[in-house]
Amino acid sequence: MQNSELEALRKQITEADEAILQLVAKRQALSAEVARAKRAIGKATRDYGREREVILRARESADRLAVSPQLAEQLLTLLIESSLTAQEHLRVEADNQGSGKRALVIGGGGKMGHWFAEFLDSQGFAVEIADPNAKPGSFHNRPDWHSAALDHDIIVVATPLGATASVLSTLAARQPKGLVFDLASVKTPLVEALKTLNHAGVKVTSLHPMFGPDTQLLSNRHVVFVDVGNREAVNEAQELFRATMAECVVMGLEEHDRLMAFVLGLSHAVNIAFFTALANSGEAAPKLARLSSTTFNAQVTVAERVARESPALYFEIQALNAYSGESLAALLMAVERLRATIRSDDAKGFETLMTQGLEYFEQRSTELGAKISLR
Repeated sequence: MQNSELEALRKQITEADEAILQLVAKRQALSAEVARAKRAIGKATRDYGREREVILRARESADRLAVSPQLAEQLLTLLIESSLTAQEHLRVEADNQGSGKRALVIGGGGKMGHWFAEFLDSQGFAVEIADPNAKPGSFHNRPDWHSAALDHDIIVVATPLGATASVLSTLAARQPKGLVFDLASVKTPLVEALKTLNHAGVKVTSLHPMFGPDTQLLSNRHVVFVDVGNREAVNEAQELFRATMAECVVMGLEEHDRLMAFVLGLSHAVNIAFFTALANSGEAAPKLARLSSTTFNAQVTVAERVARESPALYFEIQALNAYSGESLAALLMAVERLRATIRSDDAKGFETLMTQGLEYFEQRSTELGAKISLR
């Protein structure tokens, strides 16, 4: 093949790429129209039945065109998620429930605080942040929030966990009239401060967004609302997510940390143990990379994301949760049971471990399937 032929083929690929992107842009514009039409007739943003039809049709078309059905499904899934993100943002903006209201995000210079500032801004709130370490940005920064009037409709506490209890206690003394909530991943260190706020008559609840600050689409994401004794505050906080597709879960203070010891603490610990074992194995990373498997690659992908997270935050999630010992003990017991099963050449016992795991995940899938069918 001559260079001229190769360049001609590359040019055609470039033109095909441009045509694909133009069609993507057209699809996104149509998605915006769909969002407006759905809102006009009061229809939910997400339609799982419609998504299934789109993906099945894509797989059938791909098979007919000699394209990988898996590739077609991956492409359509990405396009659907992009469409849902655009529709969700439009719905939140159109809901405009923050119109004429003010919000203060204490710690708004941090990643999650900034996410919440933008989220409230998209709903029409006039947002201020209070963070001495914040970089200049689109929100008015009042670094010393202690001097503020605190007459905001919403006050979000997005400070590092070590400072959050002190901030909440100070707010209890000031007794602001608006809704107050924190975003901490662990509630154990905040129990007394949250109760003090409630006893002071402050409209307080406690939130735990179960997603990171890079999240765009809230579908299939959970937001936990911790009831500290003021149901009105819980309801008002939930209203902030009314126009989104987030899953809202309400629970008590004690239940939150007990469950998070497994949802966060255990999953983090498994991955930390995994990459610690690799790092201390004496096997060079390049060698293992050349001999990787499907399971190994999948585990490495998750573990690497954990390794890139904030060590301080992940330590707090383990060390400050009163129930962390239970999840770590369960992990230790599971590893010891696995090791004992292998050492004793107990094939039946090993099969039992696998069967128990499968039964657990089948039960989980049934529960998730029931939730989707109710939507």
